[in-house]
Amino acid sequence: MEKFEKKYYRIGDVAELLGIPESTLRYWETQFTIVKPKRNARNVRFYTPSDIEVIRKIYYLVKEKGLKLDAAQAQLRVNREGIDKRFEVIDRLKAIRSDLKQLLTALDDLPT
Repeated sequence: MEKFEKKYYRIGDVAELLGIPESTLRYWETQFTIVKPKRNARNVRFYTPSDIEVIRKIYYLVKEKGLKLDAAQAQLRVNREGIDKRFEVIDRLKAIRSDLKQLLTALDDLPT
């Protein structure tokens, strides 16, 4: 899980952080009732770190696992705890893979 520096993030920041178009975030907001960013008087969206984590889980289900939106909603409703655990494990494995790649690069750069 990433450490977030700010309390609130604008939609552009979230899109950049997650590599998702802003239009996708807006659409998912209409499809998933659990994505509810706060809005100010000018109707600007502000996402909390917990909102971002939910969006990351939706991204995992829809983009990485290939589920349709209805199936992803059902999974989040029925098996939220299981998804949280699986997502956490996959997140850790990705971090380990990244560390291993860095180690391999460092080993390759060593003079022989």
